[in-house]
Amino acid sequence: MSAFNIFKGRINKYTCPVCKYYGPFTDINPDTGCRKYALCPKCGSLERHRLQHLVINRLAVNHDFSKMRMLHFAPEEFFRKYFKKLFGVYTTADLNMHDVDYQVDITKLPFKDAEYDFIFASHVLEHIKDDLTAISEMRRVLKPAGIAILPVPIVSEETIEYPEPNPFESGHVRAPSVDYYERYRKCFSRIELSSSNDYPSEYQTFLYEDRSNVPNEKFPLRRAMAGERHIDIVPICFA
Repeated sequence: MSAFNIFKGRINKYTCPVCKYYGPFTDINPDTGCRKYALCPKCGSLERHRLQHLVINRLAVNHDFSKMRMLHFAPEEFFRKYFKKLFGVYTTADLNMHDVDYQVDITKLPFKDAEYDFIFASHVLEHIKDDLTAISEMRRVLKPAGIAILPVPIVSEETIEYPEPNPFESGHVRAPSVDYYERYRKCFSRIELSSSNDYPSEYQTFLYEDRSNVPNEKFPLRRAMAGERHIDIVPICFA
């Protein structure tokens, strides 16, 4: 919650679809600068998590997740509980995390072909240099009628590849744009894009941040983006 809003008497209140909290959301200050109304103070969800939760709930209307096998990469704690209750079989995986079912390289998965009905990997592929192999591997282990949710941060007007991981971006190897999702079409039959604009503003799924201060020393390859409210996008990939 920003001091400006308190002093002006305008405290913005939102509803968190993850934990049902209602009230002010908290500003955060990553290396990219202040991001307003980003964090739910109860469950710790960020803008992307709330949007992803809304997308999953919408998919649940027409899909019986209780009969599906799910694979979750880099599992977020609050999503673990939610997915474990929602899906018939819930499996976690990551390269570096130790509290997962499988400690694996996403570009060399040990699973059989068509083993899972649903794959969720949020903000993973921007860390993977050989992302096309990772995408192909996830498609390989997905069943013919399966679904994959593979969002990346949309922080550029066009995708920019880095020569090496940027430590100020948690080791990102690229600054993705919406055009990044075109890469998925090489492996998946159909892609649907769901954005912040598709859901009520009460859930606060937008990114309120000034992106005009790049490029700079920490982000030498990033390019400025106009505006201070940016949409997030969740790609729904159908096998």
